[in-house]
Amino acid sequence: MKEKIKERLTDRGQVGIGTLIVFIAMVLVAAIAAGVLINTAGFLQTKSEQTGQESSAQVSNRVQVVSAFGSVANEQVTDISLTVMRGSGSDDINLSAATIEWIGPEKAQTLVYGDSANDTQFTVNTIKDPDGSKPVLNTQDDRLEIKMTPKQISSPLGEGEEVKLKLTTQYGAVTLYRANVPQSLSQESAVTV
Repeated sequence: MKEKIKERLTDRGQVGIGTLIVFIAMVLVAAIAAGVLINTAGFLQTKSEQTGQESSAQVSNRVQVVSAFGSVANEQVTDISLTVMRGSGSDDINLSAATIEWIGPEKAQTLVYGDSANDTQFTVNTIKDPDGSKPVLNTQDDRLEIKMTPKQISSPLGEGEEVKLKLTTQYGAVTLYRANVPQSLSQESAVTV
């Protein structure tokens, strides 16, 4: 009888050890799964915050066109100048990192910042920049001139022609502007476009 009791205890001990091993394995699997879920949740939170910030920057970090004019020669607009400022609530906007899509009556062209306005570049000049930050709009008081040369991009603009300008900042924020040449350019040296 003692042997049967001893045998039963041994069997129960082996079953208990097997159950303990299965329990430990389940705890380990649950711990690993929890770790993976926590890491995934952290990653997703970081990504969603980054996406939210980028979306906000695309909406708020844009330039505002204050005025626009064109230089006239031989009854054609040869240069277009946009006076721009930082939009309300915008961070610093570096115009040297901006692009302008010129969609004109004859041609579409993407312009980048450069030292001279030509068929692929626009220039930035100072109108009002107390701290000398050109080409960066870093205060609400800054006013910079963006100059483009239609006569080199495609051809000078004639009376009544229109150009669509799409200015994209380094944040991806877009400002659209339509430059409309007046119906009459006779005896004019500059016109509002």
